[in-house]
Amino acid sequence: MSTSTTSAPPGTQDPPPARAAPRRGGRAAARTGWRRALRRDWQLYSLAILPLLFFLVFRYLPMIGNVIAFRRFEPGGSMFGEEWVGLRYVQMFLNDPTFWQVFRNTLWIGGLTLLFCFPIPIVLALLLNEVRRRSLKRFVQSVSYLPHFLSIVIVAGITMQMLAGDGPVNHALGLLGHEPIRFIQEPEWFRTLYVGSEIWQTAGWGTILYLAALTTIDEDLYEAARIDGANRWQQIWHVTLPGIRPTMMTLLILNVGTFMAVGFEKVLLLYNPLTYPTADVISTYVYRSGVESNSFSYAAAIGLFEAIIGLVLITSANQLSRRTVGTSLW
Repeated sequence: MSTSTTSAPPGTQDPPPARAAPRRGGRAAARTGWRRALRRDWQLYSLAILPLLFFLVFRYLPMIGNVIAFRRFEPGGSMFGEEWVGLRYVQMFLNDPTFWQVFRNTLWIGGLTLLFCFPIPIVLALLLNEVRRRSLKRFVQSVSYLPHFLSIVIVAGITMQMLAGDGPVNHALGLLGHEPIRFIQEPEWFRTLYVGSEIWQTAGWGTILYLAALTTIDEDLYEAARIDGANRWQQIWHVTLPGIRPTMMTLLILNVGTFMAVGFEKVLLLYNPLTYPTADVISTYVYRSGVESNSFSYAAAIGLFEAIIGLVLITSANQLSRRTVGTSLW
């Protein structure tokens, strides 16, 4: 028994399937979906109006003023300067020895702040996570959070009162037979005072995000680690730290982005002419040059230079984080 097959005569084969026509109206559909979502959740979208206005008025519109870094500006004259001078003010601060001194001070204070103030909240969060008594944990959290709610003026006042010549610290040193130390007047002590006060004010508040990230780690991972014979330190190293790594990298990128923007208010309140060699930073130098000396164009050029460095730092940190650990802001 044979099976016969018939073939279609030449020229009568079925034509190949036509390609699907490109979908039209995709943008219109997306626009319609966006309008529908806006009508449905307009109350939520309305909450973003004030923050957007804030950033527009106080963050983006002032960027127009950067043009005076390349124009000669005189108080009472045109808002955008009198005449174009090009890179004159850039050359001025690049050739100014005082600028390079404050630039080095900024790098020193910013580096020390990043070195100590970034890991301490992580360590404190890990320690609080190990506390089993809820009353003790809440007490430590409350005590460590409290300095964050104090204004910079109060923090600076407490620091100066504690370290004054007749303050409690020097009084304790006198009881130990040590001569009083002029902490506020000695340039070599300023960086220690600034970083120490910054740790005291921000360490507790910085643990909030890490404690929240710790709650998202699956408990089964700890159980599996214990079954494999891991001790508590090994569980922290191989389970806890990888679990909060995205949060750590995000905050590290943000801290690197503000590396050059050393706290202007605290430095301004704590420093004095005697501590300028180690305390004067770019932000305070810009303030004195622009507000006190009326050199607004010169100050704008320095501020623009600082902003460009910050942009380069945060972009580089983001790219490095994406390539090494796979976590980035954008």
